[in-house]
Amino acid sequence: MKKLVVLTGAGISAESGLAVFRGSNGLWGKYRVDDVATIEGWYRNPELVLQFYNERRSEALKTEPNYGHIGLVQLEKYFDVKVITQNVDELHERAGSKNVLHLHGRLMWVRSEKNESLRFKLPEDDCEIHIGDKASDGAQLRPDIVWFGEAVPMFESAIEWVEEADIFVIIGTSLNVYPAAGLLQYVKRGVPVYLIDPNPVNDPYGKVTTYINMVASEGVKQLIDELKLR
Repeated sequence: MKKLVVLTGAGISAESGLAVFRGSNGLWGKYRVDDVATIEGWYRNPELVLQFYNERRSEALKTEPNYGHIGLVQLEKYFDVKVITQNVDELHERAGSKNVLHLHGRLMWVRSEKNESLRFKLPEDDCEIHIGDKASDGAQLRPDIVWFGEAVPMFESAIEWVEEADIFVIIGTSLNVYPAAGLLQYVKRGVPVYLIDPNPVNDPYGKVTTYINMVASEGVKQLIDELKLR
């Protein structure tokens, strides 16, 4: 069975109603990145950071997977599908994807601010954390999110997946965020690369072979039609 590896970004979850970070209505127009998505912001004002991610969890729990997510699950009938996502939501898992790697952490998980191995998933009916909520080591709990400037611990695993790909698909990402965008350079020569996005996306490595200029749900439908012909 051929290996189909998918890199997804905020665009695939936008159709489910989740706010994107960039763009005219993006979250970074309402919040400063430095305030809520850096370790320095955490040290300055952890209460603001916790509030920001509490709001994101509440929003995420109100959403459902769209066909962009569901279609990738359907492709598992034909391919060994692995999903590398820049998103911190769990819409891929909720749709039924079996192999998902979160590059930037997971929204519903928290960890000790001193020991990143002490992490756990919050229950959906009690998913807020506040100042004074402690991990088992006595340290303050923080979101299990990879903030700007922090190491991306799952990046090496993602590279391994990309290097094994027989088909590579990019959905809903601007390819402006590194190191995630750098995964494209690890696609083997001759491997077909599909890019699904309604907006123009710069291909920094000249790897994309097929552009599907559609939103994720419609683009995945077209992708399925094309891949079944292989």
